[in-house]
Amino acid sequence: MLDFISKKFTDVLVERGLLNQNQLATAIKTADSRKEPLEKVLVDQRLAPKDDIMWARAEELGKIYVDLSNRKIDPEMAKLIPENAARRYHLICLGKVENKITLAMADPTDILALDEVRVRTGLIPEAVLSFIDDIDRALENCYSEGDSKWQSIVGETGESMDLVKQEELPDEVMVDAPIVRLADLIVTQAISQKASDIHIEPFEKQLIVRYRTDGLLREVMSPPKALQSALISRFKIMANLNIAEKRIPQDGRIQVNVKNDRYDLRVSALPCLWGESIVMRILDRKSVMVDLDALGFHAELLEKWKQLITLPNGVILVTGPTGSGKSTTLYATLNTINRPDTKIVTIEDPVEYNIQGINQVQVHPKVGLTFAAGLRSFLRQDPDVMMVGEIRDHETALIAVQSALTGHLVLSTLHTNDSVSAVTRLIDMGVEPFLLASSVQGVMAQRLVRKVCSVCKRSVKAVRAVAAKFEEHGIAASSLRLVRGEGCDVCAGSGYKGRAGIHELMVISDDIRRMVLERVSTADLKQLALKEGLRTLYYDGLVKVAAGVTTLEEVLRVAAE
Repeated sequence: MLDFISKKFTDVLVERGLLNQNQLATAIKTADSRKEPLEKVLVDQRLAPKDDIMWARAEELGKIYVDLSNRKIDPEMAKLIPENAARRYHLICLGKVENKITLAMADPTDILALDEVRVRTGLIPEAVLSFIDDIDRALENCYSEGDSKWQSIVGETGESMDLVKQEELPDEVMVDAPIVRLADLIVTQAISQKASDIHIEPFEKQLIVRYRTDGLLREVMSPPKALQSALISRFKIMANLNIAEKRIPQDGRIQVNVKNDRYDLRVSALPCLWGESIVMRILDRKSVMVDLDALGFHAELLEKWKQLITLPNGVILVTGPTGSGKSTTLYATLNTINRPDTKIVTIEDPVEYNIQGINQVQVHPKVGLTFAAGLRSFLRQDPDVMMVGEIRDHETALIAVQSALTGHLVLSTLHTNDSVSAVTRLIDMGVEPFLLASSVQGVMAQRLVRKVCSVCKRSVKAVRAVAAKFEEHGIAASSLRLVRGEGCDVCAGSGYKGRAGIHELMVISDDIRRMVLERVSTADLKQLALKEGLRTLYYDGLVKVAAGVTTLEEVLRVAAE
């Protein structure tokens, strides 16, 4: 582990007002647990601007900071340093003058790295500071051969083989070394591009590989149809699935190590018209080991949420469609309340991430271990906090409510369009209104919007028609400037990089409890919540547009006006 946590560095951050002592303490703890540089954690959690953090770090080291995010690097110059050394030490060569080379390094004080470069190249290294993720991205661009790499692998497989004859071969024979390398390339490339899912989809005349990045799918390659059976068999073997069974859906799991980080892949094989479709969800444990402060909550909403999760009992729900970040919010919440004096048990389908200090149970319907069965057993485990992956039926909902009424804090998710609809949904499941009114403490709805790329974003003054939308919701628009990404190499031309949450939190007040007991309509319930200060998803989205986080088009894509 590179020791990037320096007292002098932290003093600079606090003195300049980049973050407060509480944020700093949390970031240091996270950096230590992840074994990552402190500046990377601060940037990942968006606690301060990257350039400010890196210049503060450079000031401590007495080095120059060089931003690589929008800098073109000559691949031939980069390759003066052997790839394995460059990746191991997180460094890249920027230029050479006579017998000296300039190195952008994540840790410019690493004597071992500098000595190895001197020995390997016979040149004198001079180090500057750069952000570790920018260095790794530049290394990927310089050393990776992109599409030509998988195409050369395909060439080794003998793609001219007759399709019918190939499909007659046993799957074990077909999965040869080039296919193994192609499968590995698909996974490692997806991880390096920070994709959340890999889709391998068979069609009549082609096989398509797509990645879901920042919530949207894009096609990345189309290997020959002749390789379909072998490639799918390779992934099924990796996931311990039955490669001979192609008529029913199967689920499995793969563990891979990429650049010394472990990733879990949740694999689903689904029989389709032209073969089996494979979808792999990439689960990165670091992505959920975040602080609540880093999830993009409005300060007032975050304070209310922290008050809710410290209550001794009650039901707290997070709602939204699949892929809206519900699990990340719940895991971040569990991390916040996970203490030695608190017993936490969860039941999930599946257990996506393992968290130290929390008892996690995997649903197993075939042997009778359902959400409801697990919840019943939890009550005999003497827990303080229970987390249910999802409330899907009457029995689970009823036991969750009864658990809250007997002195437990219950966290769970629900599929509804907004926070107010959660009450109606639970009543539709058969939970009596008087039980809901007594147990539910709060409901938060959320969505994910793509963030404008920080490298290529530009600002423009909002036209009158657009400004009017903000003024209607009480957001000052007289000098409103909107941001938009022009498209660059960092964001793959999309203008967006990364995602942020928009949220809507309804705290159950006494007046709302009375209306629940009276079985009023969802519309009337929402009117009361709005009077009590409910910030809708759309409103929170507009606030983030005005703050330059995302665009109005993104907000309208995920949240109705």
